[in-house]
Amino acid sequence: MKPPGWPQLLLALAVVAVWGSNFVVIKLALGHLPPLLFATLRFLFAAVPMVFFLPRPVVRWRNLAAYGVLIGVGQFGVIYVAINGLIAPGLASLVVQAQVFFTIGLAVWLTAERVQPVQWAALALGVAGIGVIAAHADTSTTVPGVLLVLVAALSWAAGNIVQRRSPGVNMLAYVVWASLFAVPPLLALTLVFEGPARIGAALAGASLGTWSAVLWQSVGNTMFGYAAWGWLLARYPAATIAPLSLLVPVFGMGTAAWILAEPLPLWKLEAAALVIGGLALNLLWPRVVRRFRPAL
Repeated sequence: MKPPGWPQLLLALAVVAVWGSNFVVIKLALGHLPPLLFATLRFLFAAVPMVFFLPRPVVRWRNLAAYGVLIGVGQFGVIYVAINGLIAPGLASLVVQAQVFFTIGLAVWLTAERVQPVQWAALALGVAGIGVIAAHADTSTTVPGVLLVLVAALSWAAGNIVQRRSPGVNMLAYVVWASLFAVPPLLALTLVFEGPARIGAALAGASLGTWSAVLWQSVGNTMFGYAAWGWLLARYPAATIAPLSLLVPVFGMGTAAWILAEPLPLWKLEAAALVIGGLALNLLWPRVVRRFRPAL
């Protein structure tokens, strides 16, 4: 594969910026929509109308259903509840990256993959970073909020394992069709826990900005993000593209500080350094070893 040029790298950077700033968009929209209703609308518009234009990927229905429920309810439904007053959005963008370590753990459990020593070191750095966050719980970042985001990260990891069982599919079509299965349980949850009266009031009072946030989630974060990232990974070396995902929490914490005035005390920077350091070690070390091994 040829290396990407500046236009391709800028496209990858745009995807990462969208994914990172998405946490601020979630926080702003939650000022007008209850979290489970917000999640329902996100996946409704991610599925409709695109499901009528994209052919169903050649995978089993239960695979699509599992991915839709895990990502729709387990990841985003839970993380919306957490950001709705239990954790600062910038920190949420960092804690949810624990999905990398959960994905490794699930792969070991389900497929007997071996954990390399460097992966244990990376995990230790990530756990230390989460520990720093939990130790500084306050009114804006609570222990329940951290735990909920970890549940979201675990659900994301489980979704990764499900998706890995269908390699080579069109990722945009896969996400669109899987979103159909996220809507019914999210709708049921919002009706039970948020109630028809609150739902009706929220929809009646939704502004253009609120609907723009919903579309940002559906079109920008899901359709543009997954389609562009999948296109890049299919055409350029993963060793060049994948490490850029490490910038997601950087954009998340940066935009939260800029737009929401979320404070960045030293302990947050320390936690970010530990978590991102663990992610970088896990992602980059194998490539470093492969590059220099012939010279040894």
